Amino acid sequence: QVQLVESGGGLVQPGGSLRLSCAAPGFTFNNYAMGWVRQAPGKGREWVSLINSGGDTTRILGSVKGRFTISRDNDKNTLYLQMNSLKPDDTGVYFCAKREGSALDPFRGLEDFDWWGQGTQVTVSS
Repeated sequence: QVQLVESGGGLVQPGGSLRLSCAAPGFTFNNYAMGWVRQAPGKGREWVSLINSGGDTTRILGSVKGRFTISRDNDKNTLYLQMNSLKPDDTGVYFCAKREGSALDPFRGLEDFDWWGQGTQVTVSS
């Protein structure tokens, strides 16, 4: 059974950093592209970053480009999101999500994710 378990969220001051992790037991992790999706308070979910099954192709949301980096360790069945220079607008619940298929394209949006974690809260505030 697919399991996605996020960790690493918390309260951080503006300009600070966090590293989110997503443990993914229960399926053949290296066969699937993965992504991070966030939901700000009172808003809908938006994808933040994607990575293909091999880890050599990524996609990043424009507003976090240059600050966030997605990566994966297929030997450890773990997905990561390194978040630097955090801003209050980055506040929200961050979800790890499994994408159908191994590649990033074609990408239709959130409907392409078929399994989600429970989320981890990230709060950026002074």
